[in-house]
Amino acid sequence: MPDTLTAQVPEPAPIRPTSTAPATAPLASSQVWLMAITCGLVVANLYYNQPLLAEIGRTFGLTESKVSWVATITQVGYTLGLLLLVPLGDKWERKRLIMSLVMLVAVCLAVAAYAPTFGVLVGASLLLGFFSAVPQLLVPMAASLASDEQRGRVVGKVMSGLLIGILLSRTISGYVGLHFGWRTMFLVGAGLMLVLVAVLARMLPSNQPYYAGSYGSLLRSLGTLARELPVLRRSSIIGACLFGGFSAFWTTLVFFLESDAYGYHADVAGLFGLIGATGAFAASFAGKSADHKGPGFALRVGLALFLGGYVLMTFGGYHLLGLIAGVIVLDVGQQMAHISNQTRIFSLRPEARSRLNTVYMTACFIGASAGSLLGGIAWDHYQWPGVCAVGLGLVALAYVVNRFYGREAGE
Repeated sequence: MPDTLTAQVPEPAPIRPTSTAPATAPLASSQVWLMAITCGLVVANLYYNQPLLAEIGRTFGLTESKVSWVATITQVGYTLGLLLLVPLGDKWERKRLIMSLVMLVAVCLAVAAYAPTFGVLVGASLLLGFFSAVPQLLVPMAASLASDEQRGRVVGKVMSGLLIGILLSRTISGYVGLHFGWRTMFLVGAGLMLVLVAVLARMLPSNQPYYAGSYGSLLRSLGTLARELPVLRRSSIIGACLFGGFSAFWTTLVFFLESDAYGYHADVAGLFGLIGATGAFAASFAGKSADHKGPGFALRVGLALFLGGYVLMTFGGYHLLGLIAGVIVLDVGQQMAHISNQTRIFSLRPEARSRLNTVYMTACFIGASAGSLLGGIAWDHYQWPGVCAVGLGLVALAYVVNRFYGREAGE
């Protein structure tokens, strides 16, 4: 792949071999925590709008279906950022790139807070999602700065921050929106981003890139990496299957809880999200397991737990304790498999970690979208047993792929 690895940086920059990483100071614990907190605060921006949609709709006189475009377009923007911005982490110095994106996120939040029309809000939401790709830059950055012996643990801790941000964002946004209005939440978010930029400027370490080719060749190299690395393809397919099974569950949970089986309201489904805190602890544990026993072992454990979660919900889902137990086991399994996959792919090409993460996470998002679609169809036709069948089928496919596809000699 001659166009993706350069022997030197054009003058006047000094020559830098691409086979070794630029010298960096050891990654301090405080810097790992900063990365984790940054992931949580930035990813929260994607989810602030969800509890506020009804209030936004009343402000602009919109129907529920139309105002939901705010949430949808934010996710579209995030996906575009994943594809178009995250690869730049291999080309541009990551600290400056991350700080620039966080500043742009603050601007988008401020525009959303003062949006005079719904169209302006939708446009700001698209750009907000686009520039919020920061967590997917920080995860490979953390992997790049960590030692080989601690890489899994560091990645797991950073991912814990991301998961907690997703978990708490809806709760905080709902409270602020209820008492102070939806515009206030966006202003608070903008203020947090400005504070975060100042802290990052002081504490985030520099992380020099390896890649000196053009932006076009950078994007083309995504396909090259996927073709040349069977382990990346295998991890991506497994991630897509598990994200699909995970998404099928969470998409249909509210329907199940509101059905005759339980008769609960949508607010109870929101409380189930708090159970997702187990995933944050599992991410750290998964990273340690990947360090001590290898990512392959941790992945197999994650697959077994994911399967166990769906088995519990298939046979015990009609009892509240059985459903809760299934959710916990499913969430722990999902995070163990995810962290194990990321730990494995980050060891493939140290000079291309941002692009490796782009390929992997894009596959995961495609799988999540497909899982939501399949879960909805299964619910319409077969109710809860159909949803569980989708989840069991996807984890079975993930197991087969892990066992037989793209394995290297000695695995």
